[in-house]
Amino acid sequence: MYMKKIILSLSLFLSMGPLSVVAQKNIVDEVIWIVGDEAILRSEVEEQRIRAQYEGTPIQGDPYCVIPEQIAIQKLYLHQAGIDSIVVSETSVMSQVESRLSYLVSQIGSKEKMEEYFGKNSVDLRELFRDMYRNQMIITQMQQKLVGNFKYTPADVRRFYKQIPADSIPTVPAQVELQIVSFQPPVPIAETNRIKERLRDFTERVNSGTSEFSVLARLYSEDTESAKRGGELGFMGRGQLVPEFAAVAFNMQDPKKVSRVVETEFGFHIIQLIEKRGDRINSRHILLKPRVSLADKDSAIQILDSITNKIRDNKMTFEQAVVHFSQDKNSVMNAGLMLNEKSGTSKFEYQDLPQEVAKIVYGMNVGEISKPFTMISQSTNKEVVAVVKVKSKIESHKANLTDDYQMLKVVFENQKHAELLNDWIVKKQKDTYISIDPQWQKCTFQYPGWIK
Repeated sequence: MYMKKIILSLSLFLSMGPLSVVAQKNIVDEVIWIVGDEAILRSEVEEQRIRAQYEGTPIQGDPYCVIPEQIAIQKLYLHQAGIDSIVVSETSVMSQVESRLSYLVSQIGSKEKMEEYFGKNSVDLRELFRDMYRNQMIITQMQQKLVGNFKYTPADVRRFYKQIPADSIPTVPAQVELQIVSFQPPVPIAETNRIKERLRDFTERVNSGTSEFSVLARLYSEDTESAKRGGELGFMGRGQLVPEFAAVAFNMQDPKKVSRVVETEFGFHIIQLIEKRGDRINSRHILLKPRVSLADKDSAIQILDSITNKIRDNKMTFEQAVVHFSQDKNSVMNAGLMLNEKSGTSKFEYQDLPQEVAKIVYGMNVGEISKPFTMISQSTNKEVVAVVKVKSKIESHKANLTDDYQMLKVVFENQKHAELLNDWIVKKQKDTYISIDPQWQKCTFQYPGWIK
């Protein structure tokens, strides 16, 4: 678990990023640490301290001790990464940068307000975040390389478990495994035509100059997050967009033009190009979603109810129902078994399930099939009709090797990785030139070897 602490603490200070010019006023700069041939400035520490204070991020200990030590650890990793020729994909870096900028715009309100907050224009912010995310990704790769040769056996995990004091064995929350059959009731042609006609009307209003695309997006788009930004999605690569959307957006050339109506799994869109930059584009869109009629929804529920009755009467298995009827693309190839993206397994804590599903299955028994219900699909964000079957249930309990080997293996790996990284930092301290201004030495450091 300690490895996570190291990585998270590094990410914390990397993610603090640049400060507004306001935070930098009245700082008398000076070199306070030297690590190898890299200097740590007082202004760096002050910037991160003020940012943490402003954002309410707790720092465990004296910030004038904790922050420079964390910066120094970053420099040890980056120095070693340079020796080992570790590089990262600039495409991946810029993807992170654009996501970060889009998030900040959504939180602060506009690009102009973001620039005012940071005291820098978007170009300078982009470069600062570029360095930040590049370093973060390099450090992660360096850590993975350092622990990559660690080998263990199931016997090692068993010995680790037996050494845990009885009162320190973790409690595993209640978990459930579920199979699902879900499908979306058909949308009437009249409803589809209504949505398309409304989008064509928006296009005409933009082309005639009577309305701004961004204003219409804020008022009407059903993509609520991008609507806050006038429909702007931020810079994205082709692979980050659904194929139908990407095929149209990447072929657009004129920012003044509006695309034809595009259908995707999320609904119907119109698109406006903002800017192309290499293999990425920034565009805005308006999304409208057709509505299923109450009669069609009731009909779908009746069909699903008939299917579940056949399963209960042993005329069909649940797995056969999945193959023939389910439209849930995330589970249909896995006999309907729902997969937890958070843990990478089929086991869910109740809090990790979609709310509609959690309410249904909480009181169900293993092997029981629910009545049909409606829910919002997490993959398409559309309303679907579904039934679920409880495949297994595990009550809350103290971790044991029989039921929780995978979890205990992860805990064991994290502990060993942390020990390896700690040992590496201690060794690297001895091999690296380090000088700390005497006024900054009065600290209880996590790694005492900084002062020689």
